[in-house]
Amino acid sequence: MDVSGTGAGVKGKKGASGRKAVTRSVKAGLQFPVGRIGRYLKKGRYAQRVGTGAPVYLATVLEYLAAELLELAGNAAKDNKKSRIIPRHLLLAVRNDEELGKLLAGVTIAHGGVLPKINPVLLPKKTAEKAAKEPKSPKEAAKSPKTRIGWIN
Repeated sequence: MDVSGTGAGVKGKKGASGRKAVTRSVKAGLQFPVGRIGRYLKKGRYAQRVGTGAPVYLATVLEYLAAELLELAGNAAKDNKKSRIIPRHLLLAVRNDEELGKLLAGVTIAHGGVLPKINPVLLPKKTAEKAAKEPKSPKEAAKSPKTRIGWIN
């Protein structure tokens, strides 16, 4: 039995000095995996060579976008008195935010629905305006200058 801690059962890589390896995500203070994003950039053949800073930058941007979207979707879920984020909340968050709406303009979110909007032409006419123009009682109608008798004078 190996007591030194360098056996095959120990997780994490150790360098020559015996320290535990620190990932690039931890160094950058990110939650998104910098190493995996770098691997995908290389495997995707987007360019012949990929710099060391490129996956860190891309991971930072992706993490920011994810955090922004989740924050807005969480607010939409709270507005609907729900504790879970569903695709509807994601759609409301994206479409109500100007910048995210522009970024994801051509994107369809499955089970997201549509934004609630009624064309003003389809709304009923306002009855309050008509009631204000028409006289309320026959006595007021006689006093009103817009009666037929008033127009003849």
